[in-house]
Amino acid sequence: MSNNFQIFQKGDNCSARTGAVSTINGVMHTPAFMPVGTCGAVKGITPEMLKRTGAETVLANTYHMMIRPGVDTVEKIGGLHKLMSWDGPILTDSGGYQVFSLNSLIRIDDDGVEFASHVDGKKFFMDAKIATNIQNRLGADIIMCFDQCTPFPCDHEMLQRAVKRTIRWAKDCKDSHANKSQLLFGIVQGGIDKKLRQLCAAELVQMDFDGYALGGLSVGEGHDNMIKTVEFTIPFLPEDKPRYLMGVGTPADIIAAVRAGIDMFDCVIPTRCGRNALAFTDSGTLRLRNSIHIEDTTPVEPGCDCYCCQNFSRASIRHFFNVSEMLGPILLSIHNIHYYQRLMRNIRERIKDNSFIAWADREIERFRTLGLVKGPSEDKRFF
Repeated sequence: MSNNFQIFQKGDNCSARTGAVSTINGVMHTPAFMPVGTCGAVKGITPEMLKRTGAETVLANTYHMMIRPGVDTVEKIGGLHKLMSWDGPILTDSGGYQVFSLNSLIRIDDDGVEFASHVDGKKFFMDAKIATNIQNRLGADIIMCFDQCTPFPCDHEMLQRAVKRTIRWAKDCKDSHANKSQLLFGIVQGGIDKKLRQLCAAELVQMDFDGYALGGLSVGEGHDNMIKTVEFTIPFLPEDKPRYLMGVGTPADIIAAVRAGIDMFDCVIPTRCGRNALAFTDSGTLRLRNSIHIEDTTPVEPGCDCYCCQNFSRASIRHFFNVSEMLGPILLSIHNIHYYQRLMRNIRERIKDNSFIAWADREIERFRTLGLVKGPSEDKRFF
């Protein structure tokens, strides 16, 4: 598919822009945040609830879909959109990150990886062609190349090997991509090494993907290192293709990355924090288990129009968490996703009216003052 990305407006004095990614199942307005439905569902949230937050695109995980229920089963029941009961765009990652992050890796070489299922220990082999074929069959609107994600810190030799494999595997993904109604994105790796990022970006751009992602960030390097890497890498990517920062992040991460030129984001933070009684508000984060909320009749965030804030008090939600009532995590997940979607709408509006850059600088500094900007090895601050 060509001409799938349209830029509407560019920000003054920065690389931020508004636009839209067109897919066979709908349009995603950018900058966009995509909630994560790892196993085919955003935890505790129905598709109707999700749409009410303003979400346009959701993620599913290739690794988890392959393990359970299996790609054959997904095909037989009508594909990923039927499984998830979601009629908008869906993005699937390649599964590479989970292979490495779940400590299930048995063997890796230039041909691919052998790993053990986290469910029953059954051995699987995955390479770029297999990962692409699985995503072709799952039927998502946007699919990702198979790549090797590295930890932080990472020695230079390992980082070089990972970049070399990522480039080789990207070509295999491009050559084996058989469902042309799907957009295929390449993934730029290289840690925080500028030369490797530039090399990887240059090689992938020559392959002409529908979009380009930055992977291997938000893995412990901290906010400042991440944003410096994004700012350095963006100029090596095509201006007329969408740019996706994978697995990011906090509100400060998102604002700074939009300023650098990123269009798409995903992260488990809003729902994972919601399940752990932590809410995002314009005034900072709020821990709903704290005893100060025992008799607090105010909503999580006064003025918020989400279902949670319109119908429940802080006291009610605290009670639900303390008695292990599942409604508590559901309500805070709804609120947090709504908060993120409201943030993205605000970003888009500020880019349109040319007030984004000054606002972004103020917001990032405010989050830093609140202690909500991560330093190295602090990626689990919110969990």
